[in-house]
Amino acid sequence: MSFQILSGAPGAGKTAMLRGLELAGCQVVEEAATDVIAWRQANGCLEPWTQPDFIDAILELQVRRQIAADRLDGAVFLDRSPVCTLALSRFLGLSPSARLIQETAPDRLQSLYRRQVLFARGLGFITPTPARRISLEEAERFDTVHRQTYEELGFKLLDVPAGSAADRVSQVLALI
Repeated sequence: MSFQILSGAPGAGKTAMLRGLELAGCQVVEEAATDVIAWRQANGCLEPWTQPDFIDAILELQVRRQIAADRLDGAVFLDRSPVCTLALSRFLGLSPSARLIQETAPDRLQSLYRRQVLFARGLGFITPTPARRISLEEAERFDTVHRQTYEELGFKLLDVPAGSAADRVSQVLALI
């Protein structure tokens, strides 16, 4: 099985697109960062991204979800991948852990993921949430780091331009 990655900067509409893909009958795997943030915030840590184990906690949950999804039939869409986690660590100015380096090694990436990544372009605004405390300018900067990280690792980015969720889901289904 090879996973189809759906990625993009925070607030680019990935979750809405994922819901639409799921409603269209596709298998989907939720992203991990929001859940790690929500859990830690519920336990009193208001800024979990400042904790030294934050990136590895995201990676661990991401990998567990992928392992569980490996048993699914048909195309499986991932809302983010370990490459996104590597981009996040770079954006935060953190050195990648040994585990993150292992999960993003070229041979591992090639065996798990389709080489074309569906990359949701920003919507031009950010809706803040308890987990998403990023400005539009920061999201655009993260978008650049994100794209560079995927391209550096040999992925081809297929842009999904801003638009309605329904139009974007139709475009994704046509691309795959």
